[in-house]
Amino acid sequence: MNLSLRIAAAALLLTSLMSARDRSNARSMVITRYGIVATSHVQASVAGSQILARGGSAVDAAIAANAVLGVTEPMMNGMGGDLFAIYWDAKTGKLYGLNASGWAPKGLTIVHLKARDVNAMPQFGIDSVTVPGAVAGWNALHQKFGRLPWKDLFQSAIFYANEGYPVPEIIASYWSDAAETVSKDPEARRIYLPDGKAPAVGQVFVNHDLAKALRLVAEKGAEAFYQGEIARAIVSTSESLGGTMAADDLAEFSPEWVEPISTIYRGWTIYELPPNGQGMAALEMLNIMETSPPSPDGPLSAAELHKKIEAMKLAYADLGRYNADPRFAKVPVRGILSKEYAQERARQIDPARANCNVAAGSPPMSDTTYLSVVDREGNIVSLIQSNYEAFGSGIAVRGMGFALQDRGGLFSLDPSSPNALAPRKRPFHTIIPAFMERGDRHIGFGIMGGANQPLAHAQFVSNVVDYGMNIQEAMETARFTVHPQHGCNIVIESRVTAEVLQKLSAMGHQFDVRKEYTTAMGRGQAVLHDSKTKINYGASDARADGAAIPEPPPIK
Repeated sequence: MNLSLRIAAAALLLTSLMSARDRSNARSMVITRYGIVATSHVQASVAGSQILARGGSAVDAAIAANAVLGVTEPMMNGMGGDLFAIYWDAKTGKLYGLNASGWAPKGLTIVHLKARDVNAMPQFGIDSVTVPGAVAGWNALHQKFGRLPWKDLFQSAIFYANEGYPVPEIIASYWSDAAETVSKDPEARRIYLPDGKAPAVGQVFVNHDLAKALRLVAEKGAEAFYQGEIARAIVSTSESLGGTMAADDLAEFSPEWVEPISTIYRGWTIYELPPNGQGMAALEMLNIMETSPPSPDGPLSAAELHKKIEAMKLAYADLGRYNADPRFAKVPVRGILSKEYAQERARQIDPARANCNVAAGSPPMSDTTYLSVVDREGNIVSLIQSNYEAFGSGIAVRGMGFALQDRGGLFSLDPSSPNALAPRKRPFHTIIPAFMERGDRHIGFGIMGGANQPLAHAQFVSNVVDYGMNIQEAMETARFTVHPQHGCNIVIESRVTAEVLQKLSAMGHQFDVRKEYTTAMGRGQAVLHDSKTKINYGASDARADGAAIPEPPPIK
């Protein structure tokens, strides 16, 4: 090789090495031939990876990790919340969707609330409570894809509930912010505010009542929750507060296996779950984004951010107008996801000006925790579970140590709304797991955070597909999200440059600029399986306390 070629080769090698070492993301991917569990709490990830090491499936590990998260992130999730999951079978390539969101009690009706002079859907308290679907979701997943005995999956969660765990930084902050909510219910106050206040960072928190409830579920199965001692405690708690939950509301509930919905985005197939979740908004947003090429100036350029912000407004306007429980309302999913409709909506985007008042279109008719797991065979679980608001309804089940969700708060009391409250109806749901694949690469991912989720999914997908990022870089890259005041108001991270923010402000966007890694953008996880090399990759958001933990090697 002559001198000039050697110099060129050396320069290319140096550039390659520097690109890995001189980077904008804070963490590296976890890469292994074995399984990976990625959650927002390290101990939950470890619990899941230990299940994988014992020969458990991806589902077994996900249930174990989720059970621990219910102990260690009690304001985010737990047995009193709902669950959605996507499962990818590596052997067959088949995708499964599970909707384990609970329905409204029979007695919780618009007439009932109006009779109590309630004119807007309660956001907290007993009338915001719907049937918790999480335990039924675990049971359905385990029956179909589990390997280890059911009772084995809860031992780590029982241990942490009984022996305690030191509260991590971000969870301590959420806990402190929710102290007023839980202080209104004597039982919640007793459990979650030891010494009358939220636990400090590093303080050991113990929940013996939750350990008892977890033991009941471990030993007697989901029946303990929906028909046994826990069910009786839920009904008794509801009755004592004037609620409507009855024994048959719990006993007759079952989750639903559903077919994921999808779109093709620049050659990748992106999957979400159908309504009553908001996954169709992520897919519609991607379809609108696809109508123009990605900006060559990068994902955080003014042109690219403007396009995504405007696409988000259009998709969310449709979501708010049409999303509902499809058993009660006709949701035009096929029309909303059509490429022709995306073209029609995209024509409303002015490349030089923000639209502050976006209306829904007319498509043709036809606080949360997220985790992802891949096992050594490549099977993937993308699972999300939530109480909705911090500590849900703010009501703890007497003697059981967990809070009841407030998902009913997302119903409407307008009888003409497709999302109007009705008995045994599931409300509009914010939590959405996701999955994407192209060729040999298969990715389970999700980013929690209420209304943030569809647009966060779309930004993650764009980072991977349009800008060639690995899953850790795609998860960490600065994001924007919705603002409570909507319109042209946007929350954005300060890693977006002042120059770009100035250009966007000149277009009419109004920004609430947060710190570099704010939890306002949600907290995400991702796993990737390469079916050609049989290598697994894991990513965990730097905006959370968690980690992607690999399965320990099979050392005897």
